[in-house]
Amino acid sequence: MSSNKKYWKSVEELENGSIVEALRNNEFVEAIPTDEFLGNDDAMSSSSTSRRDFLKYVGFSTAAATLAACEGPVNKSIPYVLQPEQIIPGVADYYATSVFDGFDFANLLVKTREGRPIKIDNNTIAGAKFAANARIHASILSLYDNMRLKQPMIDGKDSSWSAVDAKIKTSLAEAKSTGGQVVLLTNTLASPSTEKLISEFISLNPSAKHVVYDAVSSSEALDAFESVYGERALVDYDFSKASLIVSIGADFLGDWQGGGYDSGYAKGRIPQNGKMSRHFQLEANMTLSGAAADKRLAMTVANQKQALVQIYNIVTGASVPVSLDAKFKTDVTKAGQQLKAAGANGVLVSGIQDKNAQLLVLAINQALSSSAYSTAGVRQIRKGSNEKVAQLLQDMKAGSVHTLLMSGVNPVYTLADSAMFVDGLKKVKTSVAFSTKEDETASLTTIAAAVPHYLESWGDLSLTKGSYSLTQPTIRPLFDTKQFQEVLMSLNGTAGSYYDYLKGASASVMAGTTWNKVLHDGIVVSESAGLSGGSADFSGAAASLAQSKPSKGFELVLYTKTGMGDGQQANNPWLQEFPDPITRVSWDNYVTVSNADAKELGLSNEIVANGGLNGSYANLTTAGGLKLENVPVIVQPGQAVGTIGLSLGYGRKAAMKEEMMVGVNAYSLYKGFNELQAVTLEKASGEHEFASVQGQKTLMGRGDIIKETTLEIFNTKDAKVWNEVPMVSLNHEEVAGTTVDLWDSFDRSVGHHFNLSIDLNACTGCGACVIACHAENNVPVVGKSEVRRSRDMHWLRIDRYYSSESTFAEDNERKDNIAGLSSSLSTFNEMEKAGDNPQVSFQPVMCQHCNHAPCETVCPVAATSHSRQGQNHMAYNRCVGTRYCANNCPYKVRRFNWFLYNKNSEFDYHMNDDLGRMVLNPDVNVRSRGVMEKCSMCIQMTQATILNAKREGRSIVDGEFQTACSNACSTGAMVFGDVNDNQSKVTKLAADDRMYHLLEHVGTKPNVIYHVKVRNT
Repeated sequence: MSSNKKYWKSVEELENGSIVEALRNNEFVEAIPTDEFLGNDDAMSSSSTSRRDFLKYVGFSTAAATLAACEGPVNKSIPYVLQPEQIIPGVADYYATSVFDGFDFANLLVKTREGRPIKIDNNTIAGAKFAANARIHASILSLYDNMRLKQPMIDGKDSSWSAVDAKIKTSLAEAKSTGGQVVLLTNTLASPSTEKLISEFISLNPSAKHVVYDAVSSSEALDAFESVYGERALVDYDFSKASLIVSIGADFLGDWQGGGYDSGYAKGRIPQNGKMSRHFQLEANMTLSGAAADKRLAMTVANQKQALVQIYNIVTGASVPVSLDAKFKTDVTKAGQQLKAAGANGVLVSGIQDKNAQLLVLAINQALSSSAYSTAGVRQIRKGSNEKVAQLLQDMKAGSVHTLLMSGVNPVYTLADSAMFVDGLKKVKTSVAFSTKEDETASLTTIAAAVPHYLESWGDLSLTKGSYSLTQPTIRPLFDTKQFQEVLMSLNGTAGSYYDYLKGASASVMAGTTWNKVLHDGIVVSESAGLSGGSADFSGAAASLAQSKPSKGFELVLYTKTGMGDGQQANNPWLQEFPDPITRVSWDNYVTVSNADAKELGLSNEIVANGGLNGSYANLTTAGGLKLENVPVIVQPGQAVGTIGLSLGYGRKAAMKEEMMVGVNAYSLYKGFNELQAVTLEKASGEHEFASVQGQKTLMGRGDIIKETTLEIFNTKDAKVWNEVPMVSLNHEEVAGTTVDLWDSFDRSVGHHFNLSIDLNACTGCGACVIACHAENNVPVVGKSEVRRSRDMHWLRIDRYYSSESTFAEDNERKDNIAGLSSSLSTFNEMEKAGDNPQVSFQPVMCQHCNHAPCETVCPVAATSHSRQGQNHMAYNRCVGTRYCANNCPYKVRRFNWFLYNKNSEFDYHMNDDLGRMVLNPDVNVRSRGVMEKCSMCIQMTQATILNAKREGRSIVDGEFQTACSNACSTGAMVFGDVNDNQSKVTKLAADDRMYHLLEHVGTKPNVIYHVKVRNT
């Protein structure tokens, strides 16, 4: 049967207090500031400016970088589609490139208009396997960050590159003559040409060494893999080949091992021929992977280690004694038994940062002969060594480091031993930070060397063994910057440009392909043999891991948030305003605490009168005496009792706009690069104001919003059981609600008619679509204060729902056993209480583009209307801001533009300066205050596709029509197309048994369709 679970979106909603009830019935919580918006009566009567003129005057200029943009990129770059002889106004060019910043990586297509990059798309050519996440989509805005270093600096003063070059060479000569140590401290490079340059540098400077430092370490996993296979790399798992996935503390749908696993995972999660993969997740923090799991166990890291040993025993036949908490034994044993039975179709992964744990992962997958686990094509995106970084700190403390060259790192911010590093830096004769910003480290070094953004740079990458991709500039450098590689070439005495060096070095790794071909495609892939070896003392590792004891107090589990990552782009307003998929909070990091622990400590969250979410503060103290005070608290359902979570990447101060200086720096607790820390937690005084979108613009309590079922019911019952169609009364007879219309329909069979399909099984809540929508549609950033007032402007939101019980069976059994009115009232009241470990569902919601749209019938000025192609249009010049349409929209997808966000010092984000406005899409309006805006189903993209095909005299093929969100979706959850094309994928999806519409009983007939979520429980 279909699930009738009670869904809730926040702990506060479950309390069902008077404030929440009021918010449900009040679309606009605060009174409209009409005096500010319209002016007083005298001002209005004397005004001679028409609305049309007003809109005309608020255009934007890009004066700050006109020369860079109009000249286009370096002439040796090759556009993806065609190579224009000159920039053609109004025509977009696409360049294939790849990015790796030491944390995030992807194969990309970069859209440029009039010589300026404006949007990131995924490169879908064969071999380009890594799609852009939310942070990489947002990196286009970081190119136009006004806080970037605009020229090199020496001793805090503007300088020239000739002076920088001379000073570094003098320092190196002095180090060579005195025997002083020279250190290159970089992030993981994954760049064959750069590593070649560094090896040449070291050969010329015998006292030099290269230390690789990853801000978020994977050193334990690297150490384990290196000890078994002899190479410092990470396994690149293919989850599409696994029918059973067991994850212990690994958020592989998030940032574990760099991410990029969601596409393969989603392939196995869509039920086909009655089958889909099964997923067990054992974790402390609620993560994207835990939200997607069929069975999630919330447990401490100490219990996770014991569970890993237990599964090792089951799979390999070992008998290492374990001390797993009794309440988990049954489920862990079941997971181990099913994993062993799955054999080659099973896989186990773990994010526990312990070498012994990572050795057991290798042992288990070897014993299974797992198809998803392969030592061919291993990942080369993490190479950092905790041991070597610790040694560097000791060397700096001893004063033995003469010259320190740093690239792609910010240790003053990211090191827990930051104070020790700063003290050591004072003893270094010459220190150089190659950085895009005068960040925490660059502000303390002798030289701050301004480097270009990756979209202004040449480079190469080998993200996985056997793959080779190129990075090419898409715009001339905006500032007086120089690449780290160019400086190395100068120091090495290598003649020519880095482009020439790169082209020459690439010949040996291009697998016989031409340079132009690789530059055009962006990537070339060759076969790589699996690594030999595979033996280690696995039994000893299991015995050692089994000796792990629970820590006293709380287990603090540090993690990286979907929006902020390691904090490199903390000055990016798109990412700051991006709501976290789990907590739905933006502009903050916070401690996540279980409901049970929160009650014991007196910690709480509450929704206040204006709709904002408030929470307690807490103080954290580690066993080593490190303290972090006044950290905001979020009560998080699904957080393991006895554990707390805190995200890295916040609390930055240097080279940041004041609005972006939010959160606390959790790196200060990242002692020994260990994400697990023993801490004590105590309530602090005061109350924090969160910017949360959880309790606003939701579909609270309105019918079947999320439809879910189990794989067993899906396979054995008729579709009308698990995808129930709402019934209504017509002429005193029960008929399907989808067959009844209040309006007459017109013929939509002529021309194109667009539908957007969203598969809830494939959606992981990653949010890449949200940022892509920002970039494509010039969606403004409004800031923390406005988000708190329910005034966020996102055209696309990803609603996150919790279910009341931990399983469908418990939910339905409890509901079915209700007997009588009294029992019904008490039982449903109980079912509203939050479970300790609820199931989670994500649902992207945007304008549903209803064929019978309620918004269109109530607009007094016909500002919103419907097209034959199925898109609901907005004529901004007609809109007078009555907001009747928002009140009449059952999906709450319309946004009222309260203020002018463009060229307004009150909203000091990217639209407030000429440089930031370079990212704006010229095909889409920059909306003014006082109008309604919402998803347009990217009409500018669909019309461009139609016009291009018409100009070329050909038919449009399926897949050409795209929206920003469908283009960004790496899992295939979003599919856009023309339902009048009988062979299109979206047409077939529209006819699928799992298809349903939101609030079908309302009769709006949306052009956005959803697919019932199926869980393999």
